[in-house]
Formats: sequence, C-alpha cells, structure tokens
Amino acid sequence: MKIVTVIGARPQFIKAAAVSHVLRKHFNEVIVHTGQHYDVNMSEIFFNELDIPKPDYHFETSHGEREAQIEFMAIEIGKVLEKEQPNFVLVYGDTNSTLAGAKAATKSGIPLIHVEAGLRSFNNTMPEEKNRVETDHLSTMLFVPTKTAMDNLRNEGITKGVFDIGDVMYDAIVHFTPIAEKKSRVLEHKGINKGEFLLCTIHRAENTNDINNLKSICEALNESGQKIVLPLHPRTLKCLKEYNIHLNSNVTVIDPVGYLDMLMLEKNARKIITDSGGIQKEAFFMRKPCITLRNETEWVETVECGWNLIVGTNKQKIKDAIENFVPTTQPVDFFSKAGAAGQMAECIKNWKSK
Repeated sequence: MKIVTVIGARPQFIKAAAVSHVLRKHFNEVIVHTGQHYDVNMSEIFFNELDIPKPDYHFETSHGEREAQIEFMAIEIGKVLEKEQPNFVLVYGDTNSTLAGAKAATKSGIPLIHVEAGLRSFNNTMPEEKNRVETDHLSTMLFVPTKTAMDNLRNEGITKGVFDIGDVMYDAIVHFTPIAEKKSRVLEHKGINKGEFLLCTIHRAENTNDINNLKSICEALNESGQKIVLPLHPRTLKCLKEYNIHLNSNVTVIDPVGYLDMLMLEKNARKIITDSGGIQKEAFFMRKPCITLRNETEWVETVECGWNLIVGTNKQKIKDAIENFVPTTQPVDFFSKAGAAGQMAECIKNWKSK
C-alpha cells in the first residue's frame, strides 16, 4: 500500500520525523515537500538532523497570497498523485500545505488522512483555523491528539474514521530529547546559561504583520528587564526592519534554530513566551510555564491546568506574566500516549481491510 505524505513547514517536519520511519515499516511512503518553508534554517536543517527521509518531490512555492499559494501547491500535488496513484494522502496540522494536500487528494478521489485533526481556536480570522477546519471535513481518517479535539469533531458532525491516538509530537520529544542533550551545543555557542533566560518565539501573521501588535510585544520584552533569547523567524525580522522596531540588549536575537537546538533552549529556559501552537505544547511536555501571545489557543487543556497563560499582545499583561506567572498545579498528561505513530500505522492497516 502506498501513502503520499505532504509536508512543507517546521511543525510538519517534526511530526514526519516521528511518523515516517514507522510508516515505512508497513507502507510505501512517498514524501512531497511543498517548499512552503524555504530558508535553510527553517527546512533543510530538519531533514539533516532528524534523519527524515529525503523528499521524493520538492516544489518551489512562491510566497504570495494564501489562496494563490494553496492553489499552486494543490495543482503540483495533484500531478504527483496522478503519477503515483497512492492509496492514501497524509497531511499534518493546519498550514497552507495541509489544505493544499487535502484539496488535491479530494479532487483526485484519494482517501485523506489528517494527523492532528480536531483542533480549534474558534477564531475564524486565522488562516490556520480555516485550513484545519476545511481539511477535517475533507478527511477519511482523522487522528486526534486529545479528547477535546474528538469533541470538536463530534460537534461538527464528524464521527466516522476518528481515532484518539495521542500526540505524535510527544513521540518526537521522547525520541529526540536524549539525542539533543548529546548533540546540541546551542547554549555554549550562544553564551546562554541554563535556567537564566526566557525563550521567546514570534511568527504568526496576526502579530508580525500588525505594527501595533508587534510593537507592543517587543516593548514588553524590552521593558521586562529579563534576559530573553529570541530565535528570529524570517518574517518577524522583515517586519521589525520595516516598522523600525528595535530590541534592547536584554533580548538576545539569534538565527532560527533546528529542532535539537530548540529542544535544548526549551528545556533550559525558565519560561517560554510564544505565539506558536507547537511550542505551547512542547513547553507543556518540558514542564515549562508558557506565556501565549494570542487571544486563544487550540491547546485549551494547558490553560485549564494552569501551565499556559493567554495574554494576547497587551504590553502590561505580557510584562506581568513574565514577572509573576508561576504554575501552582501539577501538570496532567493530556497528550502523552506513547507510541502514537505506531497506533496510527495499525489503524491505517486495519482500515485497508474494511
């Protein structure tokens, strides 16, 4: 049986690192890289350090408007599907590549597998929300990481082909953290001391493309007086320059890092400040207090148990959280079902016989 896997962005590379080697024990997997992330530090480094199988197809996707990007990728993926004639198309998460793969599979009449299905922010202005909702409604098999995700799908009338297998990113954390501890030298190379810094990431369009939001976040970081390490996303760097926003010396700006280095930064930070869905979850896995620079989150369990604080882009709320936010409860293992990738492979094999 053949599966075409579509990936194109950092979170998908990490999930593929956990899943592809398991799938290949049972299936013929063909990997399509859409080129959505094109920077070496946003793409190539992940394939090299995580030993992800090299893509069989790699597009050069332009970085224009969302709709045009999705349309281009869907057409190119469709050409691959026509050639490969797979039994399934597999997509991860909620990026433009995800929806492009879903559209191509549907147009070609090929069953669609959605990994990390059922997540909802209930903010319909987010491109990611549009991508994940439409992908879920096109999918044949939906692998969800939490009971909340299962409930979200049920509320939308999706009950067939839904499997709660846990989170494949937990598989990645378990496998790659010991490797990162041996191989990563990011702390030494950047002169960063364990436990003496906060880690920050900013990349979502609603923060980077809005001068007021980005200015408010950066002012909060500057005025916090805390040592903050900021791996800078290319889009964020572009907007900082365009808006003439400056960061003070307490904020150490570094280039984007690979997954192993990011794991070590997360593990050794005192707190994590982010607008990334994936890093919110990684912070929870690492038992680090997370301050989320959004007005909502898909990972509601992390908020409900007191380990994730939603602050939006309000400068004072960000500063107060940096200074005062300390979880007072023991975290609950909402996502930590070991062997999610293996469960997924078994579900796909059994589906074939139906």
